[in-house]
Amino acid sequence: MNFTQNEKLNQVTTETLVIGVDIGSETHYARAFDWRGLELGKVFRFVNSREGFEQFHTWTEGLAGKTAKSKLIVGAEPTGHYWFNLASYLKEHHIKLVLVNPYHVKQCKELDDNHPSKTDSKDPKTIAKLVIDGRYNVPYIPEGVYAELRIAMNCRERIVRELVVIQNRIERWLKIHFPEYHEVFADFEAKSSLLVLSSTPLPTDVVKAGADGVNRIWRENKLRAVGMKRAQTLYETAKRSMGCTEGSHAARMELRLLLEDYHTKKAQYDDVMAVVEDLCTQIPAVRKLLAIKGIGLLTVAGFFAEVGDLGRFQSPKQIQKLAGLAIRGNSSGKHRGQSGISKRGRQRLRTLLFRAVLPLVATNREFGEIHSYYTNRKDNPLKKKQSIIALCCKLIRVFFALATKDEDYDPVRLLGDIHHPVAAAA
Repeated sequence: MNFTQNEKLNQVTTETLVIGVDIGSETHYARAFDWRGLELGKVFRFVNSREGFEQFHTWTEGLAGKTAKSKLIVGAEPTGHYWFNLASYLKEHHIKLVLVNPYHVKQCKELDDNHPSKTDSKDPKTIAKLVIDGRYNVPYIPEGVYAELRIAMNCRERIVRELVVIQNRIERWLKIHFPEYHEVFADFEAKSSLLVLSSTPLPTDVVKAGADGVNRIWRENKLRAVGMKRAQTLYETAKRSMGCTEGSHAARMELRLLLEDYHTKKAQYDDVMAVVEDLCTQIPAVRKLLAIKGIGLLTVAGFFAEVGDLGRFQSPKQIQKLAGLAIRGNSSGKHRGQSGISKRGRQRLRTLLFRAVLPLVATNREFGEIHSYYTNRKDNPLKKKQSIIALCCKLIRVFFALATKDEDYDPVRLLGDIHHPVAAAA
């Protein structure tokens, strides 16, 4: 994580064989170069399978033997998820893989031929030249509990998105067929509401069952929070409903299918959260992070899922850069423009930190006081959003310190950095 540009350049020596690979869904293209950029051989095409990877490995070993190269670096651009299998194979065979920015490839592809063409055989050369110039990053592939946690949290995010879609479709169904429903139930996800929707979905079904029938449904399922009064209200509301009555048979079927999907996704969410909770117990630092008032399990689990093992970082500033929260300057000569954040990095991590800090300012006294200080101080007061971003960076530093040092969360120490200078000035 601590590579400088010079160190990256030093990785490519006269003994290094640089391979540029253009990643595809089924077929990859590779070209080989030496440290000066001279091509060593023809374009090599191989498929995305173990047999293809073994052919690629044999090809690289043959080239290394012919050209007397003892080191090998493979460069690629991260094309979706298609590079994962190749990365796993290279790691298994102790071959170094580096990644270049796809935007850099797009901008540099005209340097050699001054032509905007983009082909599978041209891209590997551009990628290899970027590697030779030290313009690459070493990918971090999580292992062990961190790999499990990243997959589980990605799973959770997908399920939440799908659940929101289903909830919106149920809301749409209610607006069409029973628009007055929310006068009785503020939230259709209440257990009593779901029982009504399953048994008597349409207003005509409620009227047919009557208040006694609706109340009986609740009694049979041992619900005590609702009773005859709520059932009577639902019955009266159903009698005056202006919902669509055409296509009632298909409407019942549609809601039944939506409710089945809803219950399925709810069960999947519970299963995933059980796995996430179990994985978090295997990370010692989780307990310390949860000691911060306002920080929940999802925030901590999401943080470790995105960042991985904190032992690979030397400074919290590296995590700040990984999240895309590094300061982006904007100056030229005497001009001093407004600075911002780089937004280059893991977007999910940046989003998670921002969403964590917003309630933290409201519920955590220390972070609330720091936010107030940032926005109201006499010298260089920050706007509210700027203060939130600054607190995101502070939260990273707190997480890093708690996870890497044998210390517990200390609110007084957190406030000391802010109030001591003010006291001295007074």
